Amino acid sequence: MNMNRRLVASSLLAGSVAALFLSQIETASSQFNFNASDPGVRGGAAGGGKPFANLTTNQLKFFDSGAADFAAAEEVDEGLGPRMNLDSCGGCHIQPALGGTSPFVNPQVAFATKNGGTDKVPSFIRENGPVREARFVKNPDGTADGGVHAIFTITGRTGANVSPPGPCTLAQPDFATQLANNNVIFRIPTPTFGAGLIEQIPDAQILANQASNTSRKQSLGIRGKPNFHVAGRTITGMTNNNGNDGTIARFGWKAQNKSLMLFSGEAYNVEMGITNELFQTEREEAPQCQFATVPNDVTNFDAATPVEVLGGVERFANFMRFLDAPQPSPNTPGGATSIANGRQKFADVGCALCHTPSFTTSKSTVAALSEKPVNLFSDLLVHDMGDGLADGVSQGEAGPREFRTAPLWGLGQRIFFLHDGRTSDLERAIREHSSNGSEANGVINSFNNLGERTKQDILNFLRSL
Repeated sequence: MNMNRRLVASSLLAGSVAALFLSQIETASSQFNFNASDPGVRGGAAGGGKPFANLTTNQLKFFDSGAADFAAAEEVDEGLGPRMNLDSCGGCHIQPALGGTSPFVNPQVAFATKNGGTDKVPSFIRENGPVREARFVKNPDGTADGGVHAIFTITGRTGANVSPPGPCTLAQPDFATQLANNNVIFRIPTPTFGAGLIEQIPDAQILANQASNTSRKQSLGIRGKPNFHVAGRTITGMTNNNGNDGTIARFGWKAQNKSLMLFSGEAYNVEMGITNELFQTEREEAPQCQFATVPNDVTNFDAATPVEVLGGVERFANFMRFLDAPQPSPNTPGGATSIANGRQKFADVGCALCHTPSFTTSKSTVAALSEKPVNLFSDLLVHDMGDGLADGVSQGEAGPREFRTAPLWGLGQRIFFLHDGRTSDLERAIREHSSNGSEANGVINSFNNLGERTKQDILNFLRSL
């Protein structure tokens, strides 16, 4: 009996050792074959789109009024066009909620023929692609252009055939030729969640953060600068942003706009063709295509309530100013441990040197914005991103290869990445940061040298935001 028991015990021990050995082989094989990948757009409830919880009753009324205007579609008799990229703010800024970014289904495709429109959909606009605006890099004489060339017109649309002054007949830009000449670049909508907090970050904090971690930034080739320029007492290079006051602009892909008011006014005119009290001149002045007085959108001095007094630009600005910051997920995707590991490694490899995790707002008359944390993951500086991301366009002090560090909060529910929406793959978007001359090369090299499981933790962390 004792001998049999020893044989049984030996047999069980041998089986356990063999099972452990096979398990280790399988684990090693699994590790060897594993490749980190983008978990994809985070599902569940939208992490943004709501107002701050502690707005006053009156502030909430202004938020609601702004939200309604932001979502509304404009018509020809209200000043839409004559050239535009879409007919509403909400059409571009709707993922995962009003105020966000480009949605899964691009509304520009259906808009081409909306209300009798006769426009063609250019090749760079796809139903499953991002909402885009197009800019031409050069003028025909070789000088710098960089301006937005609106995709659509009001030709054929309801209200555009009224005589006089119409009918309005306009041709779309010759995108095919410009594409063949490599003269077209694209921009996609930036999300506006938490924008009021960004507006309230003091310049002094941005500059102090720029001057921090100097030796490590230098070792990695990271520089960065704010979009302003002071030469003695002269302020130069301020296009559509902050005039002559010398403060730091911070909104837009190249940090070209100083404030939400300017951001709103410019977008209203450029993207929808709606002139307003900040941008009063039509971008297309063909007399047969003017079906509303100019400016199209103004202060209503005869309104019955304070909320109704405001024009669209102020309403949009208030809506964005009172939009709460995006809310991250504590455990999706990959679980809380993976997300925590990813956040630490994100800092360790140097990503956080540009994607600064947090600032604090200054004192504000709005309690919801006063001395609050701004967990945006951006230094709000513009950086040289090299040849791979270069668009050839300068705005203010941001040159042809320079872009603002994109805030990462809310990234978990974004579909398209980089300034032109060239990819929906987060891992590819990271790799695209590296190219000839890019300040990100050192950081991306460190990321590439990580193990696949660690890379996955970083991707999980980013998709949790």
